[in-house]
Amino acid sequence: MVAGQMVAVYGAYGHTGRFVVAELKERGFVPVLSGRDADKLKAVATDGSDVRPAPVDDPAALDRALAGAAAVINCAGPFATTAAPLVEAALRAGIPYVDVAGEIEATLDTFAHFADRARAAGAVVLPAMAFFGGLGDLLATAALGDWEKADEAHIAYALDSWHPTPATRASGAVSRARRGGRRLRFANGQMEYRDDSAPTLDWVFPDPVGARTVYGEFLTADVVTAPTHLPVSELSTYMTVDAIKDVLTPDSPAPAAVDERGRSGQTFLVDVVVRSGDRERRAVARGRDIYAVSAPLAVEAVHRILAGRTRTLGVASAGALFDAADFLRALSPHIAVELSERPST
Repeated sequence: MVAGQMVAVYGAYGHTGRFVVAELKERGFVPVLSGRDADKLKAVATDGSDVRPAPVDDPAALDRALAGAAAVINCAGPFATTAAPLVEAALRAGIPYVDVAGEIEATLDTFAHFADRARAAGAVVLPAMAFFGGLGDLLATAALGDWEKADEAHIAYALDSWHPTPATRASGAVSRARRGGRRLRFANGQMEYRDDSAPTLDWVFPDPVGARTVYGEFLTADVVTAPTHLPVSELSTYMTVDAIKDVLTPDSPAPAAVDERGRSGQTFLVDVVVRSGDRERRAVARGRDIYAVSAPLAVEAVHRILAGRTRTLGVASAGALFDAADFLRALSPHIAVELSERPST
């Protein structure tokens, strides 16, 4: 039984953190609220939840924050600052670590710096278990199915709008600075940095979205997570141009709640295509609010890890760690998923 176990949420007062806390409560877990700002933590702990402030650069405080917890979910960006100290604290506590990082460099760092130690400790460290990084990886893994390998995989995002949180803007700025403004793509079986501009092209999404202009090689954590285990030579990601314009507009508004759960009205469609020779498999996911949907992704992951429903140990992406198709079915209250196969065109 995993219900009733304590799960620490670092960054519990942030936009995504609040969704994660609510999802944990709904699933029967007991959230422990942690983060850098004690006053903000107290402000969101209106039901008497356990509050444990901890500066990210104070190992002793982090140890106190995780004491007695069965797992920790890190929702505090920029993850370039928070991920490593929280992973270290989780390893000291002997508990699983999950984060919702969208920063590709922070996710690369987690794989590079903790793979050996986490495996040796028999621990599970799961980075980028969110809309970007986790969902795309699960969809691509489910689409691949029983194929031993594929020639290429494509993950295309259609958002009807993208009103970014302040944390998204801050994390994006850190990510761009760390790679010196270059792009990162996975091609010819390896990561490549590029200095040229991202290409634009038309992508035909399933109805009702249809044809949209997209940026090719749009940088998401999927570029890091999926290639760690998927046997593909090429992996490309795309984002609708209109959504990118929203993010790049300095005065675009933050997400606004439109229902009792605090979700925005923004909708998404993720279209994943995997090709092998003359065959093509497709996985399509539909839902709303890219920030809110990260909560069931992260909490379902914690539930499965604590229940022992994992396929490996160490630092791993969602597709490597779980039965991807089964995991996606478990998300059905939040995300509608369709899988199909057809001859490649």
